[in-house]
Amino acid sequence: MTAEIMTGTPERRVSRRETVKVITGASVGTVLEWYDFFLYGSLAVFFSAHFFPSGSATAGYLATLATFGVGFVIRPLGAVLFGRFGDKAGRKATFLATIIAMGISTAGIGLLPGFETLGWASTILLIALRLLQGLAMGGEYGGAATYIAEHTEPGRRGYSTSWLQTTATVGFLLSLAVVLACRATIGADDFAAWGWRIPFLSSVLILIISVYIRATLSESPVFTRMKRENRASASPLRDTFADRANVKKMLVVLFGAQAAVAVVWYTCNFYTLYFLTSTLKLPTMLTYGYMGAALLFSLPLYIFFGWLSDRIGRKWIVLAGCALAVATLQPIFQQLTVAVNPRLAEFQRTVKVELVSGACSHALFAAPVSDCDKARDFLTQAGISYSLTPAKSAQAPLDIRIGENRVSGFDRAALQDALDRAGYPRAADPAAVDRPMLFGLLALLMIWGAMAYAPMSAYYVELFPAKVRYTSVSVPYNVGAAYFGGLAPFMSTAFAVQSGNIYNGLWYTIIVGGASVLFGAIFLKESRGNDLSQ
Repeated sequence: MTAEIMTGTPERRVSRRETVKVITGASVGTVLEWYDFFLYGSLAVFFSAHFFPSGSATAGYLATLATFGVGFVIRPLGAVLFGRFGDKAGRKATFLATIIAMGISTAGIGLLPGFETLGWASTILLIALRLLQGLAMGGEYGGAATYIAEHTEPGRRGYSTSWLQTTATVGFLLSLAVVLACRATIGADDFAAWGWRIPFLSSVLILIISVYIRATLSESPVFTRMKRENRASASPLRDTFADRANVKKMLVVLFGAQAAVAVVWYTCNFYTLYFLTSTLKLPTMLTYGYMGAALLFSLPLYIFFGWLSDRIGRKWIVLAGCALAVATLQPIFQQLTVAVNPRLAEFQRTVKVELVSGACSHALFAAPVSDCDKARDFLTQAGISYSLTPAKSAQAPLDIRIGENRVSGFDRAALQDALDRAGYPRAADPAAVDRPMLFGLLALLMIWGAMAYAPMSAYYVELFPAKVRYTSVSVPYNVGAAYFGGLAPFMSTAFAVQSGNIYNGLWYTIIVGGASVLFGAIFLKESRGNDLSQ
C-alpha cells in the first residue's frame, strides 16, 4: 500500500517506490564524491612521499593539502558549466555525465606513476586529475539535491533530501572500511609503497553501480513540465547572473550559510581525524575504529534534523548547528587531548617549549630552511605547542628550551632526547584512552555537523526559481565548499604551524563560521514550503 502513496507535483505525481529509487540513484553518485574526498585526505601522507620531492615533512604535507584544495578551487567553474547544462538540457543527463568524469579521474589517481618515475610530470598529472574531479564535483551535488527535491512533496523535502546529506558520512565510512581492509591485509611498508592505490582503484565499482542506477532514472517532473510549457531557460547563465535579486540571494546563501556549513562540517569530521592521528598520535587503526563508530552514530541524526526542518523550518537548525560548533570547538579539542593522550596534555601543561632564534622564517615554504624552521617542523610533526621568541641578535644560533633542558642548534637526536627526558610521550597509550569521554566529545561534533548539514539541500533548492535552480544552487554551494571548506585542512594546518599552538588551527573555522552565522541570522530567509514548480 505504501508504494501506491503518491507524491510530487500535480503534473506528474511520483510514487513512494520511485521516490526511493530517485533518492538512491542521486545519492550513490554523491557517495563516490565523498569517498574520493576522504581517501585523498586520509592518504595525504602517502601522496607527499610519492608525488612531491623529498624535504620538509610539513612542507610536503602542506603541498599535498594545497593540491587537494586545487580540486575544490575549480569547483565553481564546474558548477557554472554543468549548472548551465542541467538547467537547459535536464537534470538526469547532467549528473550522469558528472559521475562518469569523477569516477574516471578518481581511478586515474590510483594508476598515476610517482615522482621518482616521472618527476614533476607526476605532480602536474596529479593536479590535472584533481582539476577534472573538481569540475565534475562542481556539477554533482547541486544536480542531486535539485533532482531529489523536485520529486518530493513539500512536506517531506527536508526528510527526503537529508538522505543525500548522509552520503558524506557514508563516503567517509566506506573510505575508512576500504583503507582498514587494505591495511589489515597488506604490510605497512607495502601499503606505503603501493597499497594506498587500491582504495582509489576500488572506486570503479561504485562508478559502475552509480551509472547503472542513474541511467534507469526518469527526468525530474518539474523540469519535464517546464520544457513542455516552454518555460525552461534558453540562457541559464544570463538568467542566473543578470537577475540582481537572484545574485543577491546566491550571495546571501554563500556568506550566510554555506561558508559556515563548509568549515564546520569539515572540521567536525575530517580535521578531527587528522588531529587524532597526527597531533595526538593515536594509532591509525584505532582512530579509524573510533571515528567509524562516531560516524555510524551520526547517520540517523541527519535524517532526524532533515525531518525536523520539515516541521519547524530550515534556517535556524542550520545556523544553530554552526553557532554551537563555533562556540565549543576549542574546549572540545582541548578535552580530546586529555581523553586520548593524557600524558601529552600533562606535558603541554607543565613543560614550556620555547624556540629562541634570530633567523626563524615566518614563511611556510622558506628557502633556505633554517635550523629554527627545521625545529618548528619537527615539533609540529610531534604535536607539540611551542612559543617563538626573537633573539637579541639576528645572527644568534637557535636555542631550544624544553623545560629545564636546552638544545643548541637543530639536532634531531638531541632534541628527541630532550623531549623524552622532559616526559614527552611519543605515542598515545591505547590503554589510557578515556573512551566514554572520547565518544561523548565525538558525539557532540557529530551532532553539530548534522544540524548544520542535514537541512541544507532542501533549504538551498527551495530558495531559487526552477528555470535556473541547478546553476543557482550549485554556484554558492561549490564556491563555499572550495574557498571556505576545501581549503580548511590547509588553512588549519598552516595556522597551527605558524602560531606554534596545536589548537590554533581551529581559529580558521571559528572566525569564518562565526562571521557567516551572524550574516545569515540577519539576511537569510526561511524557505520551508516554497513552491518548486515556479
